[in-house]
Order: sequence, then structure tokens, then C-alpha cells
Amino acid sequence: MRTLHKFHGGVHPPTHKAESTRTPIAQAAIPSKLVISLHQHVGGRAKPIVQVGERVLKGQKIGLSQGRQSSGVHASTSGTVTAIDMQLVAHPSGLPDLCITIVPDGKDEWIEHSGADLKNTPHSELRHKLRKAGVVGLGGAVFPSDLKADAHRHKITTLVLNGAECEPYITCDDMLMRERAADILSGAELLRELLQAEEVLIGIEDNKPEAIAAMKRAIQDGRHERMEAIPVPTMYPSGGAKQLIRILTGIEVAHGVRSTEMGVQCFNVATAYSVWRALAHGEPLISRVVTVTGNVERAQNYEVLIGTPVNELVALAGNKPDTDRYIMGGPMMGVNLPAATVGVIKATNCIIAMSDALFPPAPPALPCIRCTRCADVCPAELQPQELYWFAKAKEFGKAQQYHLFDCIECGACSYVCPSHIPLVQYYTFAKSEIRARAEEKRNADRARERHEFREYRVEREKQEKAEKLAAKEKAAKEQAIKTQLASESALTETGAARPLETVQPEAALPKE
Repeated sequence: MRTLHKFHGGVHPPTHKAESTRTPIAQAAIPSKLVISLHQHVGGRAKPIVQVGERVLKGQKIGLSQGRQSSGVHASTSGTVTAIDMQLVAHPSGLPDLCITIVPDGKDEWIEHSGADLKNTPHSELRHKLRKAGVVGLGGAVFPSDLKADAHRHKITTLVLNGAECEPYITCDDMLMRERAADILSGAELLRELLQAEEVLIGIEDNKPEAIAAMKRAIQDGRHERMEAIPVPTMYPSGGAKQLIRILTGIEVAHGVRSTEMGVQCFNVATAYSVWRALAHGEPLISRVVTVTGNVERAQNYEVLIGTPVNELVALAGNKPDTDRYIMGGPMMGVNLPAATVGVIKATNCIIAMSDALFPPAPPALPCIRCTRCADVCPAELQPQELYWFAKAKEFGKAQQYHLFDCIECGACSYVCPSHIPLVQYYTFAKSEIRARAEEKRNADRARERHEFREYRVEREKQEKAEKLAAKEKAAKEQAIKTQLASESALTETGAARPLETVQPEAALPKE
């Protein structure tokens, strides 16, 4: 039996998972429109390659990946492109981003697609297919999976599949493992082959017995060697990559170190499923399972087309009249949506309908009493109270010295704070300020470099012009000397060859 390890801290918030696991995953209806963001992955925004008025097919690429760290974007169903413009999107900033709006025609007509020859296709080409298919991490990080599946940089010994799903209310991974375990494991085998990993460890919190049983049965039925589904203690945030790696392997991923440097790579179970669909069936990532829960009549998981407006999705679960806002994700780390009309993105694992009755407003924040409860539960072993003081005082340099960017923003510190201080908000503020100042410095450095280069170029052009003028004057002077010498030489030669002139006698003067 495998020995499990513990990570520092953690909390036990109410799970609220039973509400959305009573029924199987349902297929959400095709919505009235799709609002598909072109920037729903880490890295560069995809470039639109369709035009307004153009008819597109299901699975057709509508956004071309830009730069190395990017991913493709596709039409979720067939229909007509009606707009390519800036719209509100599901993002913590609440700012608009470039989106493509498609009005479905109801035919749900696919492009021609087929799977790859998995045994004979080179790994580099398989990774490129993942990039073209728009496969990204579905556990929340949305990092392009083709980059994570590259084994050239470090030797990967262990592939960890994250099925912990520790966040309250979210059950999409739980239901996916219950119903599609075989496909998840097939995707895990592909990832293991790409990474050349020796073993696959699947971590699942022990409050998901049905999912654990389904994954173990699929491992046995598929005869997957060196692959193990491992129940882990229910503890938030055991689903954090570093925390789950610690639990399963005992490896402590230190500050500033990537897990790949320790021989471990981690993927979400839903990502593994998408990898299988993309490579074995040629299906781009155009849908995902989303938990719809909270202030609704029938909490449930739905297979949802990317771009589906949130209000149309929640309506399927029977949205209650007093719902006044929505969270994407869980209550601990979720994002408040700027509008109910934003489209579902690849990172949308859960939509929680909110109301004051279900989620009362937080009490007013009181002064910090330095009780250290936040430090006791911090899974990154930070000093949250010190980070709070530094962030509040805008001493960002000090905050960085206390490893601010190691904070995973899990919200455990805020959850236990007796003074009800929204600690995570201070940390995200500090991080954004540091990033903004770093960007300003980079821009200033680039502007200074451009100015210095321009000054150098102007000076160089002046120097080159002066050198050319001097060279021209020198050449002209040399030419004048040559001409004068040639003239003198010609005169000399002419004077030597000419006969002496006869001197005529003067005429006799007339006599007086």
C-alpha cells in the first residue's frame, strides 16, 4: 500500500457536493448564440481567421494561436459569425476582450475530422495536434497542454492526474471520472507516452467513492500497468498541484522550482479526457463538463458548448428569482462574473448562482489581532499576516521578500480569519501592482533603449555623412591635383616638341 504524505495547513469547509451528483451529466442545449473569447488560455490571444457573415462548421478553427505559448480556438457548433468585437468575458479583471459571436443554425454540422495514427505519429506532431485542437489545462490554469507534454527539458518519472477536486460545490471532475473513466485513462496513457513517464498516479479525494471505484475498475479492465488510483484525505486545498504532488510522492516542490525539475508533471483528469478526444478522434476542445449549482432548483453537471452564455446555462438548472450574481469556480477561489451574459470559457468548471440568502455578505473587516490562524492553515507555509501588512502599506518589495508569489490564493487564510479580513484580495492587489510596475519598468527600459538607439543612429548617420563628405572632398582634391599635374605634364611635353620661333628683324624706321 502506498504511503501518503501531508502538506502544511489546509481547512475543511462544507463541501456542498451532493446537490449536483444525484443525476448523470446532461447535454446542455445549443444556446441562442455563442460568445467565444479569443483569449481563454495562458499566453497570447488567438488571432481571428473568420469574418462577419461567414458560415462556420462545428470544430472549425476560428482563432489561430499566436506565439509559442498560445492555443487554437474553434467554433462550438455550426452557424454564422455575427460579430468580432470587444465584449465582457469571464475574467477577474472584469474587462472586455476580443470575442467572436456565432448564431447557431441548429444543424450542429461538423467539419471533417479523424483521429491520428497514435502508434506511428511522431511525438512532436502529436503535440502540435494538441496545440491546433486548443487543448489546455481544464483544472483552472488553462496552460497549453502541448507545452506541458514536452519531455525534452526534464526527465519525467511520475505523471500525476489530479482528480482531487477539493473546492466546495464543484463536482464536474467527479462525474467525469464516474462516467468516462476509460477515456480519461486512455488520455493518461497518451500523456505518459509523450512525457515518457514511468508511472501514473491518480489522486482522488476520499469523499468521492464512486469515482475512485470507477477509475480502479477502468485501470483493471484496461490492464493499465504502473497506473494507480489513490484515495487521498479530504482536505482543502489538496487539489493544488504542489499539494497533491506532496501527498502522493512526498516531493516538496520548493520556492522557485517547477515540479518538472523534480521529475513530476501534473494534469487534470478533464485535460486527459480532452487529450484523448483530440488525438484519438480529431475533436478540438469545444465543450466541457460544467457544474451548475447554488441558488438553483436542480443542481447538475452539463456538457456545455464553449461560448454558451451563463444566463442560458443556469436557466437549464432552474435559476431562482432572487439570484443576483454568479461565481465562476468555487466559493474559495472563484471569480465574480461581470455579467450574466458572458460566455462559458475553457476554464469554466463551475457556475454558482449567488443570493444574499445563500451567501450572506461578509461582516465588516476588523483589525488584525495576530492570532496566526492564517499561518497555521497556509498550504504554502507563508506568513499571511505579514503579507497583509506589507500589501496594505504598499511595501511591495517586502512582500516579495516574504514570497508573495508563492501564494496560490486558495483563500484558506481568509476562511479562518476571525477578523473577517479579505486577505486574498490584498495579495492579488499586491501581485497586480508588482506586475504593473514591472511592466512599466519594462516599457520604460524599452523606450529608453529606443531613444538611445535613435540617438546613436542619428549620430552614426551624421558621422557617416561627414565621412562621406570628407571622402568626397578628398577625392575632389585628389582629382584636382591629378588634373593640374596632367595639365602641367602636357604643357611640358608640348613646349619641348615645338620648334623655336624665328625672330623677325625690326622694320627699318623711315628716315627723317
